[in-house]
Amino acid sequence: MKILVLHGVNLNLLGQREESIYGRATLDDINSELRALAGQLGVELECRQSNHEGQLVDWLQQAPASYAAVVFNPGAYTHYSIALRDAIAAISIPVVEVHLSNIYAREEFRHTSVLAPVAAGQISGLGALSYRLGLLAAVELGRGRGKDGEEKCIKAD
Repeated sequence: MKILVLHGVNLNLLGQREESIYGRATLDDINSELRALAGQLGVELECRQSNHEGQLVDWLQQAPASYAAVVFNPGAYTHYSIALRDAIAAISIPVVEVHLSNIYAREEFRHTSVLAPVAAGQISGLGALSYRLGLLAAVELGRGRGKDGEEKCIKAD
């Protein structure tokens, strides 16, 4: 099984920006932790980052051809990108939305995620742990487990 991790706008600056909010871990640190966890889980992982909304849309649209699920931190696009929302809604694989900071404990404009209603779930406020938990969720969902942890089965007549 392959999982895609998408990092959105400004996440390439992790470790350099607002450490009190985002911590000291760099994007490379987070990706290394995710790759180690993916190895333990027996899944392949691809990590990508872009500051460009259209690139993220393209990657989401292409994901079902190669990946079982997506872990996605859209950064500030979370709060207003209808294009990303529509791309997530259009694809057939689960997308787990993750955030390093607790978006609900920050500025009022960050309290709304336009992506959450179409994402499989959202994990926020736990720093780099949000990504690791997001990966665990994506693997379970990608293996066909429902939100309740039960295997999804299709019964044939």
